[in-house]
Amino acid sequence: MTRSSAPGKVYLFGEHAVVYGEPAVPCAIERRARVGVQRRDDGKLRVHAEDLSLDGFTVEYGGSADEQPDVDVSESLVTAAMGYVDGAIEQVREVTGEEEVGFDVTIESDIPLGAGLGSSAAVVVAAIDAATRELGVELEPTEIAERAFRTEYEVQEGQASRADTFCSATGGAVRVEGEDCGSIEAPDLPLVIGFDGGAGDTGELVAGVRNLREEYPFAEDTVAAIGDVVRNGEEALEAGDLEELGRLMNFNHGLLSALGVSSRSLDSMVWGARDAGAYGAKLTGAGGGGCIVALDPTDETETALSYTPGCEETFRAELAETGVERLE
Repeated sequence: MTRSSAPGKVYLFGEHAVVYGEPAVPCAIERRARVGVQRRDDGKLRVHAEDLSLDGFTVEYGGSADEQPDVDVSESLVTAAMGYVDGAIEQVREVTGEEEVGFDVTIESDIPLGAGLGSSAAVVVAAIDAATRELGVELEPTEIAERAFRTEYEVQEGQASRADTFCSATGGAVRVEGEDCGSIEAPDLPLVIGFDGGAGDTGELVAGVRNLREEYPFAEDTVAAIGDVVRNGEEALEAGDLEELGRLMNFNHGLLSALGVSSRSLDSMVWGARDAGAYGAKLTGAGGGGCIVALDPTDETETALSYTPGCEETFRAELAETGVERLE
């Protein structure tokens, strides 16, 4: 069996606005998805998933997402296991030329599913790397990122950005603007994550922002303002100015709230972190539920979040300097 891992991510700045060509700055974190792949010659896929914030399960099917298996798990988990894995395997078949090959796929992850930490991107990146290597082909991280993006773009019906997959494949801090992706320097950031135990509907949230932009000119201006925050954030990141980074993260959260993508639990965690003395805090990802990210080198934010109503889990996250890693 060939195994690879890939990290999750947090957004320092720019989610939602990145969909409209504004820049975004995500950072890879040391929470990883690990995917093991073994070739099989009957063309079928057998997927076993563990630790995706829901009960583990195993399904075996003919390799088409149209063949919905009869399995008693949530629809979101089946979509993650089938849609993303199917898309990843199609990319593998295309790049290797082995159109009929099947795989046994095992997924383990300590990234909460649907929480805004890039769980699907990490699974797809790790799956593409492991499966291509199982067939004797090694891809560069940038090509893995591109093929993983194509998978997410299709599964998410055109609402994915390149940010998640590029960040997961390459690691570190990343700047994304349209099709332009590149690594940027970042200091050792004191990241603290709060998780409310839930997950927002990415498609619904993205569509909601799109509808606002179409209805109200000032909503379009709000999206553009997020882009301006990102540009100022890049300067603060380069200077290593954590206080300025925090202020801009607060500003970014306010703009996202104005676009309707925050929630009561996310706002409670953000204010809990700020009241505890964090430099700044904001939601990360699509919103609607999931995670916030705060900057605080002390233990105060972790402690405060552990007592904040609606916060199910809190942990410190280190910047992942490497992206996809080859385990075997």
